[in-house]
Amino acid sequence: MKTAPPRGLTVVPAVTPPGSGLPSAAPAVLVLPGGGYERQADHEAEPVAQWLSSLGIHAFVLRYRVAPERHPAPLEDAKTAMLWIRNGGHGLAVDPARVGVLGFSAGGHLAATLSTGVSTGNPGLDVDAAVPALSILCYPVVSFMTGSHQGSVDNLLGPASGALPAERHALMAALSAEQNVHAATPPAFLWHTADDASVPVSNSLGYAAALAEAGVPVELHVFPQGRHGLGLAAAEDGAGQWPALCAAWLRRMAWTG
Repeated sequence: MKTAPPRGLTVVPAVTPPGSGLPSAAPAVLVLPGGGYERQADHEAEPVAQWLSSLGIHAFVLRYRVAPERHPAPLEDAKTAMLWIRNGGHGLAVDPARVGVLGFSAGGHLAATLSTGVSTGNPGLDVDAAVPALSILCYPVVSFMTGSHQGSVDNLLGPASGALPAERHALMAALSAEQNVHAATPPAFLWHTADDASVPVSNSLGYAAALAEAGVPVELHVFPQGRHGLGLAAAEDGAGQWPALCAAWLRRMAWTG
């Protein structure tokens, strides 16, 4: 039965070329724009969904709650969206076994915590169906412990002053995806630029290393140059290759024809 989408979610259906031979039930990807848990970057939202749609993938853009809302509000929004997509409330032909997530920067952090099963404290949301089947992480914030983006930490958890209380330290560790990878964590495609001055490349390197150690398939691309927040990076000589590289990875994962 078709139902209204959760708050902040927009739908961009797949464009399936005539005669493509694609199955009637297409994959879907939840798109999480970045913005340091303070806002959402428009260029990392609908334009990315349109690109996924051109590959034959249904796309769903989520404008999740940000500061002054705190954790677990964004994660609750993401899990609610994942469950709605899988349950078919949109009325589209979505393959529930192929529902993934794509996130940029802080949206990449949200995608990684979604992938590693971080709890919201709500049993109705903390279920296997809320975990994506794969993730695409673009210059993501991953760690809240090392090489972290302090703005994302402060916006998600609230500013800290003085010594960290044990409870906040434990929460920061729980929200550091590289520390919570396990064998059932979904495969991932990551890309970053080596000279990213806002979110250090160590975030992507650490998550990729943790996935590899756990035996989870991972593909990582580090481009020599490029500012933070490139989005589709169409005008970039190096990082501009990422959509084609990602599309090839999706083909190998049997998500596109």
